[in-house]
Amino acid sequence: MLIQVLKSKIHRVTVTEANLDYIGSITIDSDLMEAAGIIAGERVFIVDNNNGERFDTYAIPGPAGSGVICLNGAAARKVHRGDVVIIMAYAMVTPEEGAAMTPKLVFPDTSTNRLPGL
Repeated sequence: MLIQVLKSKIHRVTVTEANLDYIGSITIDSDLMEAAGIIAGERVFIVDNNNGERFDTYAIPGPAGSGVICLNGAAARKVHRGDVVIIMAYAMVTPEEGAAMTPKLVFPDTSTNRLPGL
């Protein structure tokens, strides 16, 4: 049996863009993706702290150090520029693997979406 457990979380980043005319996904500063262990194309879950929306999409890397958090396509209707969101990724593991896992938690500066010290 496999279970889903939290693998990665980017906690409280600010939406910088919402692009309805793009094909889909969320563009995330590649520094944040790397710190959280999220890879291009990986399924991610988004929680909007401002309006309570919860949805999933896939991640695409944005320019490193840019602070970009852009919801693309239909997801752009669920957020507004300036909203604070949490981005999470889960892994399918055995219960034994899950019990031993420690998720990667990333806490960027919400005013810049950059990691402390970068």
